[in-house]
Amino acid sequence: MALLEQWRSVAYNEASGRDRLQKLWAAYFEEEKEIYSILLKEPDETVKGTVKELADRFHVSIMTMTGFLDGINDSLVEANPIEEMEEDTEVNLCFDKERLYKNMVAAEADWLYNLDEWKDIFDDDTRSRLYKEQKSSTTIVKDKKIYPNDPCPCGSGKKYKKCCGKNK
Repeated sequence: MALLEQWRSVAYNEASGRDRLQKLWAAYFEEEKEIYSILLKEPDETVKGTVKELADRFHVSIMTMTGFLDGINDSLVEANPIEEMEEDTEVNLCFDKERLYKNMVAAEADWLYNLDEWKDIFDDDTRSRLYKEQKSSTTIVKDKKIYPNDPCPCGSGKKYKKCCGKNK
């Protein structure tokens, strides 16, 4: 069984009980936060190695590193082969900074996108812009409804019902 499949069978197994899952995720989030703190101190450094080497480097279990690789994969410059990943699979952690920040916002992981290390990467205005861009990208905006007696949007000066709305 590939590592990702093993990770998901443990991390998303509701049969193991709510308390056990909450403890697992609480521990995972703390370790994840530590890994990101280290990576964000040198954001332009390309970190590479096998899954096992990276787990050892960041002092986490192979399962935690697998979950981390699953979570960061969409933010990487070049995605890792996470579906068939094994302990000896070469992976990289070269991430796109803006994409990573936005993905943290999308995941509502405030403990990650509020890390102090981001302040050395992006100024307040940039972080605010990225936050707003991510939030607005998931907001559905409906077109303003045009009523028959409204002015026609084509700019003719006529009522909509007497102009472009005539054939509808």
